[in-house]
Formats: sequence, structure tokens, C-alpha cells
Amino acid sequence: MELPGDYTNFLKQIKQRVKTERLKAVLSANAAQILMYWDIGRDILEKQEQSGWGARIIDRLSTDLREVFPDMNGFSVRNLKDMRKFAECWPDREIVQRSAAQIPWRNNQLLLYKVKDMKLRIWYVEQNQKNGWSRDVLSFQIETKLHQRIGQSANNFEATLPPDDSDMASQIFKDPYLFDFLGTAEIRKEAELENKLIGHLEKFLLELGQGFAFVGRQVPVEVGGDDFYMDLLFYHLNSSFGLELLR
Repeated sequence: MELPGDYTNFLKQIKQRVKTERLKAVLSANAAQILMYWDIGRDILEKQEQSGWGARIIDRLSTDLREVFPDMNGFSVRNLKDMRKFAECWPDREIVQRSAAQIPWRNNQLLLYKVKDMKLRIWYVEQNQKNGWSRDVLSFQIETKLHQRIGQSANNFEATLPPDDSDMASQIFKDPYLFDFLGTAEIRKEAELENKLIGHLEKFLLELGQGFAFVGRQVPVEVGGDDFYMDLLFYHLNSSFGLELLR
């Protein structure tokens, strides 16, 4: 098939659009998660300061929340304490929305403990977001005092997308806290469990030796006009078997 002369450029534009929109979507979800963490941290602070709740309440809150949301790692005792510290270090929610909410939670956790000055913390958030640094790169830049090496200028924090091929973009697409927040972690875990179980079955069948021939995994078959997939298909002599037929 002969392609039109402008097809390559057309394809390039669509690919870039898909990358950009995917990144926008995941960054939007990340911002919602960060703001939720700030709200929880602020509420814990207020309860402890105004109602006299003790430090042990965080242990109880973690237990109760994890009972309701067993697949969310974000409600560990350590993470709840970091939420409280997050609200304490970032007292203005509007500033959080414009700055801290634009980078991953693990990067924010790093800043909580490594950068005490608020203006300097905002500067590093801006640089992190603009350059698409991963948590490790951010840590390196802080430890080597990047703000002294290149100069720290005042900023209004204009939110822009990080490069779609940056370390931060890659990190945020794999962020387990974000998967948990979106409720997609269980799907990911079930797929991992299926792979492990099928892997063990595959190994077992191959060890049986003569008489068995391994065909493949997720083999497409059509039954009554409907498409199905065999998790595992193998042959024994003149008979064939498929394990767990899935639509």
C-alpha cells in the first residue's frame, strides 16, 4: 500500500497527542491524590491541636482505613504521619495546588525531610516539574545544592507539562500510590498472580516429560461465534486440554 506523502507527519502528530493527553490525565489524578493527602494531614493536625487527640490516634486511623481499603498502601502509619507533616510544612492549600500537587508523592516526601525553607522547597518543586526529574535525581540536585550552583530566582510557578520522555513521567505512570488511589492496583495484582500461577503450571507440565506438548499461553479460540482465550493450552497424545477458559 502506497502511503500519502503527509502520512508520516500525521502519525507523528497523533502519537504526540496521545502521549500528551495520557500524561495530562495521570498528572490530574496525581494532583487529586496529593490534595487529598494534604486535606487528611490538615484534618489530623486540627484534631490533635484543637481536640487534644494524641499521637496514637494515627495508629488507630491507619488500622481502620486499611480495613476499609485493604489494597491501599497509602494509609500506612508512616504515610499518614507524612500527610500530617505535609500539611504542616505546606500551610497554604492554594500553594500546594499550584506547586506540590504537580509532582509525585514520593518526591514530595523527599522534600519534606531535605528542604526546610518554604521558598526553596517551592523552587525545587518548580525545577522538578519543569525538568521531569525522578525522585533520585531530585535527591541528587538537593544534596549538591543546585540552587547555589545555578542561582535561585523568584518564581510564580507557571504549571507546565514535564517532558513526556522524562524520568518523572515514567515514574508517575508506575507510581504504586497512584495505582492504589485510582483503584487499579487489584487488577494489576490479579494479572501478576495469574502470570505466576500459569508459570508454575507450565513448568509442571513440561517436567512431566513424554506425552505432553506445550502449545502456548493466552491462545485465541472461537466457540459459537464468541472469542475466548485459553490461559494455557497443551496436548497429551491425541487429546488436547485447556486450563480455565476466559472470555
